[in-house]
Amino acid sequence: MEMQQFYYDNKIVKKFLYATIVFGVVGMLVGLLVAVLYLFPGLTDGISWLSYGRLRPLHTNAVIFAFIGNAIFAGVYYSLQRLLKTRMFSDVLSSINFWGWQLIIVAAAVTLPLGYTTSKEYAELEWPIDIAIALIWVVFGINMIMTILRRRERHLYVAIWFYIATFVTVAVLHIFNSLALPVSGLKSYSVYAGVQDALVQWWYGHNAVAFFLTTPFLGLMYYFIPKAANRPVYSYRLSIIHFWSLIFLYIWAGPHHLLYTALPDWAQNLGVVFSVMLIAPSWGGMINGLLTLRGAWDKVRTEPILKFFVVAITGYGMATFEGPMLSLKNVNAIAHFTDWIVAHVHVGALAWNGFMTFGLIYWLIPRMTKTNLYSVKLANFHFWVGTLGIILYALPLYVAGFTQAQMWKQFNPDGSLVYGNFLETVTAIMPMYAMRAVGGTLYLIGMFVLVYNIVMTIRQGQSIEDELAEAPELQRIAAHRLKGEKFHTWLERKPIQLTVLATVAILIGGIIQIIPTLVVKSNIPTISSVKPYTPLELEGRDLYIREGCVGCHSQMIRPFRSEVERYGEYSKSGEYVYDHPFLWGSKRTGPDLFRVGGKYSDNWHFNHMWDPQSTSSGSIMPGYKWLYDNKPMDYTSIEDKMRTMVKLGVPYTDQEIANAKQSIAKQSEQIEKNLTNDPDFVKSYEESKKNALAKGERFVPMKDREITALIAYLQRLGTDIKIKDVAQVQK
Repeated sequence: MEMQQFYYDNKIVKKFLYATIVFGVVGMLVGLLVAVLYLFPGLTDGISWLSYGRLRPLHTNAVIFAFIGNAIFAGVYYSLQRLLKTRMFSDVLSSINFWGWQLIIVAAAVTLPLGYTTSKEYAELEWPIDIAIALIWVVFGINMIMTILRRRERHLYVAIWFYIATFVTVAVLHIFNSLALPVSGLKSYSVYAGVQDALVQWWYGHNAVAFFLTTPFLGLMYYFIPKAANRPVYSYRLSIIHFWSLIFLYIWAGPHHLLYTALPDWAQNLGVVFSVMLIAPSWGGMINGLLTLRGAWDKVRTEPILKFFVVAITGYGMATFEGPMLSLKNVNAIAHFTDWIVAHVHVGALAWNGFMTFGLIYWLIPRMTKTNLYSVKLANFHFWVGTLGIILYALPLYVAGFTQAQMWKQFNPDGSLVYGNFLETVTAIMPMYAMRAVGGTLYLIGMFVLVYNIVMTIRQGQSIEDELAEAPELQRIAAHRLKGEKFHTWLERKPIQLTVLATVAILIGGIIQIIPTLVVKSNIPTISSVKPYTPLELEGRDLYIREGCVGCHSQMIRPFRSEVERYGEYSKSGEYVYDHPFLWGSKRTGPDLFRVGGKYSDNWHFNHMWDPQSTSSGSIMPGYKWLYDNKPMDYTSIEDKMRTMVKLGVPYTDQEIANAKQSIAKQSEQIEKNLTNDPDFVKSYEESKKNALAKGERFVPMKDREITALIAYLQRLGTDIKIKDVAQVQK
C-alpha cells in the first residue's frame, strides 16, 4: 500500500499554547486581585473599571475562555491531526480560529471593566461579541469536521467523540442562551424573563461547565494520559459507556442550581434526579483515566507530568462526586449562596482544568521543540506549590461555607435570629478569605515557575516547525455494517451519524425541560399587582447590572424560616415576569436585596453607596463614588429601551414611552427632595455646588446623576406584592 507524506501543523498548536500561558497569568492575576479586594475593599476606591463587580466577570471569562479555552484548542489541534493521520483541513480556518478567539478575549477584557455586561454568569459578554463567538466556534467546527472527513484512519478514537460532542453542544448552548434584543451597539435585553431566563441560563451555565470545562478535557485525558504513561486506555467498553451516558445525562442537570427558588418543582426535581445519576459516568471516566496508569505508578514518583495528570483526574473525581451531592435538596439548602460553592468550583477549575493544562504544556513543548524540559525539579516544585495552593484555597472556603450556612439559620429560643445582622456572618469568615488569598498566591507562583521553565525550554530547543508524517490513504469499504461488526464499531467509522446521534442525545433533556417552561403559562403564574419598572427604575436596574451587584447580592428569597425572618416574604415566580435578564445571583457576599425596597431611607442608600462602612461597620463592600460624579445621567436611550421591552412582552404604553423623560424628572426630583431631609447632605451638596461654580464648571443637580436612578431601583425591589396579594394570583 502506497504511503502518503504530509506535515502536521505544529505552528497553530504553538500559537494556542503561548496564548494559554499568557492568559493564564493574566486571568490568575485578576483572580488574585479579586481575592485581595475581599480583604481591602477600598484598594481600588473610586476607580470604576477596577471595582470588584466589574473585575469578577473579567476573571471568570479570562480563566475559562482565554486560559482554558486556548488550552482546549491547543490540545485538540495537536491530537486530532495525529489521531486522524492528516493535517488540519484548512490552515486559513485554523488561523481565523486563533486570531478570532484572541480578538474576542481582548474585546471581553475591554468591555467588562467598562461595565458592558449582560450579567448572566459565564455569558456576560454583549451581543456583538456573542455573535463573534458563534462565528469563530463554527469556523473551529467546520475545520474539525472536514479534517475528520479527509482522515487516513478509519475509526474515530474516543477523544474525538468528546471533541464532536463539545462542538455541537457548546454551539447549541451559546446560541439559545445568548438570544437577546439589542438596544444599541453594546446594550441588549435577554429575550427570556425571570424564571424562564433563570432556567435557560443555568441550562447553559451548568453545561458550559459540562461541555467546555469537562468533555473536551476528557477527550484530552483519553489522548495525553496514555501517551504520557505509555499505556493503552484501560477499558474501551467503559469509554463507550462513559461517553454516551455522560452527554445524555449532563444536559438535564442545570435546574439543580435553582433548588428552592421560584422555578417550578417538576423542573427542580428533574434536575436533581439526573444530577444524582451523573456520578456513575463521571466516576467511570475517572476510573478509566486512573487505571490507564496501571503499571506506570513507579513513573508518577519521578515524572511531574504524570503527577499533574493524576491530581487532575482526582480533582475531577472529587468535583463530580460533590456536584451530585450538592444537587440533593437537603445539602443544597445548606450550601447554596455560600462559599462552599466557590470552593467546589475551584477544586474543578484549579485541579482538573488547571493541572491538566499544566501537564499538557509540559508534555507538548519539549516534544515540539525537540528537547528535554529545562528543569524537572522546577516542574516538580510547580506541582507541589500548586497542590498546596489548591488546598489552602479550597479548605478555608469549605469552612467559610459551613460557617455561613450555620450562622444564617441559627435561632434564639424566642424565635429571633441569633445573627440578625448579616454583617456578623461576613466578619466571622474574614480569616478564611485571607487564607484563600494565600492559596491563590501559591497557585499563581506555580504559574510563574511554569512560564520560566517553558521559556528556558524553548530557548534551548529548536524552533517549532511543522512535523513530517506519513500514512496510507484510507481505503473505502462498505457503508453498511459488515458481517460480525458491532454497532459502535460501525458508528466509529461514520462521523456524520456519530455527530447526529450525539446531537440528539444532548437535545432531549433541554427540550423536555425548557419548552414547557416557555410555553405553558401555568408554570409562571402572574400576579396582578406586579407592574413594569418605571423609566427611572429601569435605568437604575441597568446601572445595577453594569456595576456587577448581582455578583454579591441575590434577589431570591427561598421558602426557609430563616430567610423569611431575615429578608421578608419568600419570592414568587410572578414577581419576575418583567425582569430581562433575571438577577437571582448565585452567591451572598452581602444580604439578599429582593425585599430591600422601602426598608431604608433614600439617604441611607445615598450614604451606603458612597461609603458602605459609614452605614454598615465592618462591611467589605466597595464604594461607588463614580455614581456621584458631577455629570448628567445619560437618558437618551430610555425610549429605545422601553420599546425593546415592549417587543419582549413588557406592557409599556405608547404614552408611557413618550412621557418617559417627564416621568424620570418627576421621580428623580422626589428622591432629591427626600435627600434634603438630611442636614449633612444639604451642607455637602451646597459646598460642592459652590466649588463647581467657582471653577466655572457646570453643576449637575443630584437628581440628574446616576446614584439617583440606582436608588430608585433599589427602593422598588420587592414592593409589588404584600402577603395578601399572593391569594390573588391569576392563572
